[in-house]
Amino acid sequence: MFVLRRVLSFGCKHPKRLYSSHQGEVTSLYEFHVRNGGKIVNFGGFLLPVQYSDQSIVNSHLFTRKSASIFDVSHMLQTEIRGPNCVEFFESLCTADIRGLADNSVSLTVFTNDNGGILDDLIVTKVNEEFLFVVSNAAMKQQDQQIMINGLEKFRKRQGSKGQELSIQFLEPHDRALIALQGPKAAASLQNLTEVNLKSLYFMSTAVGSISNVQECRISRCGYTGEDGFELSIPANNAEKVVQTLLENADVKLAGLGARDSLRLEAGLCLYGSDIDAKTTPIEGALTWLVAKRRRLDTNFPGASTILRQIQAGSKVKRVGLAASSGPPARHGAQILSTDGGVLGEITSGCPSPSLGFNIAMGYVSSEFSKVGTKLGLKIRDKVYEGIVTKMPFVKASYYTKPKIN
Repeated sequence: MFVLRRVLSFGCKHPKRLYSSHQGEVTSLYEFHVRNGGKIVNFGGFLLPVQYSDQSIVNSHLFTRKSASIFDVSHMLQTEIRGPNCVEFFESLCTADIRGLADNSVSLTVFTNDNGGILDDLIVTKVNEEFLFVVSNAAMKQQDQQIMINGLEKFRKRQGSKGQELSIQFLEPHDRALIALQGPKAAASLQNLTEVNLKSLYFMSTAVGSISNVQECRISRCGYTGEDGFELSIPANNAEKVVQTLLENADVKLAGLGARDSLRLEAGLCLYGSDIDAKTTPIEGALTWLVAKRRRLDTNFPGASTILRQIQAGSKVKRVGLAASSGPPARHGAQILSTDGGVLGEITSGCPSPSLGFNIAMGYVSSEFSKVGTKLGLKIRDKVYEGIVTKMPFVKASYYTKPKIN
């Protein structure tokens, strides 16, 4: 039986404040952000803090790199898929080898369309063979829900009784909060509050336990910053309690969307709608690794023919990293030029790098200009500055990975 759950006011003391004069939905931590000096902006239809009054975006960014920060990411769509054959069903929508994942393992993947374009990037957790937990982008919420609903209907038509016991449950922000705790001191600050042994919880794995005596918290070792850290799915009515307890540690501070954006850019991670979209294939987006080897052989995901052809022959354009030591930062939409002035593509994300001290950006260029070390022009406000194609991530990742056995 298909289940669609929408509980907008669950755990919220002020249901009438779900929408404000800014015309945005709020998370269960909205009042907490306001009380703690959060500068609120509308992001993807949600009212979220871009920064806090106690530190600038740059200082918040640098604090995350050396210590640990808390980000409210409850606007993300959390989905539970349960029942026999849920793995086979979800693989019909994305490019991941979910069958090959161990229980309680996490994978980044993408929904693709029939042309191979990326409809969204998402995290899928294989709790076990009959339970998947999915986190996808808030801005694509309606689309992603429809992808899963329609996909289930098609799966049932193809498979008959195999799909009848499957259920999909969409969790609203006032049902479950989602908190990202990121930085080199994240594990130490969290370990004292949970019975889960974080030393044995490696990057891209998950466990369920208590945090600050709040039960049924899902702790996933992943994030969007390039640092070690966790995403914590928590009952929304106890989210503030968990955050307050974490903040009792001087090594932890609140951080907003501004620092999250510059951190993910330094990590070479894509923002959907800017760096990748429905017209971008995983190959063009330098995300070929998201198309699992078994899935390439099975060729049974949307857009497989286009994607496999590009894997074999290459794509005409490619996402690259760019560094510039002079001039203003190249922002979204800035033109990327060849050394003789020809237009090669455009910037999709760019900012001054707080960690490195120079400007960084990502963008698309013709594949023949994508080699690391290639010098290109960046047209910013009618002036052209030199940029160099650079290997990503710009800042080396610090994930807590399982030691390799020789």
